[in-house]
Amino acid sequence: MTRQTIVDFVGSIAGDGRHAVPVEARVAVFDNDGTLWTEKPMPTQLHFIVQQWAAAARADPSLAESEPYRSVVAGDFSWLGAAIEKHYARDDADLQVVIGALLKLTAGMSVEVYEDAVDAFFREAQHLTLGRPYSSVVYYQPMVELLRYLEANGFTCYIVSGGDRDFMRPMTVANYGIPPERVVGSAVGLVYEDGEVRYSSTFGFLDDGPQKPVRIWSRIGRRPLVAVGNSDGDVPMLQYVQKHPLSLSLLIHHDDDTGRGDLPYDKGAEEALAGAAANGFTVVNVRDDWARVFPE
Repeated sequence: MTRQTIVDFVGSIAGDGRHAVPVEARVAVFDNDGTLWTEKPMPTQLHFIVQQWAAAARADPSLAESEPYRSVVAGDFSWLGAAIEKHYARDDADLQVVIGALLKLTAGMSVEVYEDAVDAFFREAQHLTLGRPYSSVVYYQPMVELLRYLEANGFTCYIVSGGDRDFMRPMTVANYGIPPERVVGSAVGLVYEDGEVRYSSTFGFLDDGPQKPVRIWSRIGRRPLVAVGNSDGDVPMLQYVQKHPLSLSLLIHHDDDTGRGDLPYDKGAEEALAGAAANGFTVVNVRDDWARVFPE
């Protein structure tokens, strides 16, 4: 049923009927974590950051006296998980601690050096439960197929994520076929010094919740026709798209209990799921709507 909903919508937009939309106006936006690739048991970027924090704590053991280094050294990530859950509940006190520690890692670093470190992580690090390199396993096969289907029908696809823009860019072409200029995400402040663009010690913006529609307009300049997300932080983006008279908002529901590798969860998506019908979102159930979850 969900597949047919998508096909019918795209057919009406891309056809020659009264609902046909010019190619230049066919824009689709996708969240990343939990939408295009897995975010359990830990968001991919957090795994990368944890490795960096662990190295910093080894170099300076005094860091382990406070969070988030204390949890990383102990190998107990419950505090970090709770910080993310508190964010979804609109409590960012612990998230600010996380951001502060993140800024210490990159302050003064050039964007190219950071890109190289992220690229190496994607090649070498393995997903915590699937046991395969991130570069080859963590994206959802049906979502990549949806990207290709939309593109084949004249859509331009963007990533609009709460994740770090510069963390996603090194992998989006190879995994999704989306170039870096079409990646919209959270960002650390930047400065130009001695011929290099470097990270500052300040945080730019968190591209989540109400910030997503703002960033969509500032970067794309159009209200998209299609939006795909999976969490409460994606609701404003999905609602923004629904305001277009011809639109489709898809909400990915991670309910698969068949052991195919995508852990079922509703945490962080309770509001989105509860309000899906009222908002006109089309819910995509991983268990029933996806024949395959990850690439072979």
